[in-house]
Amino acid sequence: MKEPEGNEIEVGFVDPDDASAIRRVRIGREASLLDAARAAGVGMDATCGARGRCRSCRCKILSGDVPPATMQDTLQLGHEEVRERFRLGCQTRPVTDCEIMALPPKSEAGHQILTGTNPMGGATPDESGFAIDSGVAKHVIHATPPREEHRQTSDLGQVLEALDIPVERQVPVSVMRKIPGELRKQRGELTVTTFNRRIVDVEAGDTSEHAYGMAFDIGTTSIVGTLLHLETGEEFAAVDSVNPQTVYGGDLMSRIAYAQFDEKKLVALRAKVLNAINGFVKEACRMAGVSRDHVYKIVVVGNTCMHHIFLGVDVTFVGLAPYAPAVSDGIVVPAGELPLKSAPHAQVCLLPIVAGFVGADTMACVLATRIYESEELRALVDIGTNGEVVMGSKDRLMACSAPAGPALEGAQIRHGMRGAMGAVEAVTIDDDVHCNVIGSARAIGICGSGLIDACAKMLGAGVLDGTGRLRTRDRERLPPALGARLRTAESGVEFVLVRDVDAGKNEAVTLTQGDIRQVQLAKSAIYSGIVLLQHVMGIGDDDLAELMLCGGFGNYINTESAVAIRLLPSVSLDRISYVGNAAHLGAQMALLSERERTRAEELAQRIEHVALAARPDFQDIFVDGMSFATSRAVEPKGAPVEPERLPTETSRPVESERTAVEPETASVGTQPRRRATG
Repeated sequence: MKEPEGNEIEVGFVDPDDASAIRRVRIGREASLLDAARAAGVGMDATCGARGRCRSCRCKILSGDVPPATMQDTLQLGHEEVRERFRLGCQTRPVTDCEIMALPPKSEAGHQILTGTNPMGGATPDESGFAIDSGVAKHVIHATPPREEHRQTSDLGQVLEALDIPVERQVPVSVMRKIPGELRKQRGELTVTTFNRRIVDVEAGDTSEHAYGMAFDIGTTSIVGTLLHLETGEEFAAVDSVNPQTVYGGDLMSRIAYAQFDEKKLVALRAKVLNAINGFVKEACRMAGVSRDHVYKIVVVGNTCMHHIFLGVDVTFVGLAPYAPAVSDGIVVPAGELPLKSAPHAQVCLLPIVAGFVGADTMACVLATRIYESEELRALVDIGTNGEVVMGSKDRLMACSAPAGPALEGAQIRHGMRGAMGAVEAVTIDDDVHCNVIGSARAIGICGSGLIDACAKMLGAGVLDGTGRLRTRDRERLPPALGARLRTAESGVEFVLVRDVDAGKNEAVTLTQGDIRQVQLAKSAIYSGIVLLQHVMGIGDDDLAELMLCGGFGNYINTESAVAIRLLPSVSLDRISYVGNAAHLGAQMALLSERERTRAEELAQRIEHVALAARPDFQDIFVDGMSFATSRAVEPKGAPVEPERLPTETSRPVESERTAVEPETASVGTQPRRRATG
């Protein structure tokens, strides 16, 4: 993989009739493959206006990292083509230098977005198994107000009589209040909106073209959301920000500890996220120029802690053995009950939870990656503050929690920061250090991908040893420029990545010995989760057909560096793939398809949860995972074993399972921390 230089990426277009003929062009990071094709003079159509609603810009990525698929990629191309590196040019922004081939379909007639074809909005799945059937349907009717005194009916009765489909006669009070006025506005022309046979709104006139929904992934560190059209799947707006709850703690245990046995503090946490979601709905609708009254369905995914806080459910006992959630089934609740006042007619759907620390976001990842129907063994790894690992195939799926804490997202690191302008994102070391900085600006800090890259390159250059110790005793053996970057400061030994004269704030960007230890703790949590599931299933690295990285942070990791420092096991690099923010993609799938939402309920019952703290070999695996070099062979032994039951009240404290990050960070756990995403 060739890293892009500065703020540009090189895209090569291979001629389908002559593989030796390649047109190359350099584009900005925000440009799409369609933009690149136009700049290179390559014929690539966009008959839908580059809205992701056709396949005329279909192309295949021949070399370079494959950008994560969007919802539109999945809808138009299907899961099989997405897995085979096909993408829509109008929806895809390359992440590294790459070569692609424009391969538009011979006919658009053979594949189109599936929408509701029966009165209740049903649809037949396409070859990929996905069909748009959001459960929301809009019915245009003509009803007349009651006119005869001797044959008394009601306004609602007249509306129900005009509907030619079976619906529940019980309607929300908010709808009852609207019917008398709306019924008499447009000579009885009404649009009745239903969600799974329940009336959720009534409007005068024909508003059948306006049906929208939002999908949210509420992460520990950040929140992302998209506004989609429920009939076409078209994305109208995207919103995101840091989770405002971070002021109460950067990790789950900090927030659980804050709200434990204190209802007022739970209310404070909940207010933060509800205000954020309300604000996002307003912002997205403003950006798209649509009415908030036409947002009818909202799907929310997140880990168990975020899920419970969003609903206002006590999280006290999620933090105590046996770490059980208060509720694990999928939930549908009217927005007004939460309350989400910005979407008064919406039904809010939350996906099911697998276990206390394997939440609805994991279920969304499983939906998005379709690991549940794989013929071969695969692993799905969500690298984040509250990470999870899912492993298996169509025959058996297992999951465990592997929370890395906020270190890999820049927190608890001296010069850590989000992946924003001025962050070191990649490092190269020869006789000296060379850093790639986001935005080609002067460096002011380092983000998660830069941390992983820096540790790997420092290890390769001999600046770090296998135990993670900075080299201080015989630094004269290093090239002079590298040796000069090792220095002793008030906080101890540190390595200078960017000197103060080259930095953006005239302050050197360094990695301290303490920073290295935080990286070791975080990466061992992920590594241990993967290896432990391999032990339980009795499989080795060579048995995994694919290791899928998901989460916003995972997309920016240099996989070679991740394997070098043992964040990931020694899997061949060509078997490691990026699947993007799979939790958010899964939420979008559940938004557009009730079949997918129902599937999540079924899968949640199938997935076997493995509690790390209950495994007798966990501590040994974790300690081994702390090192940057293999200290001893850690291989699966014997046949696959059954997962352990959840720990009892007398088991080790929850911090043992929520990674051993807590022992070294306990002294600073209550201090304010800088937030960051990688």
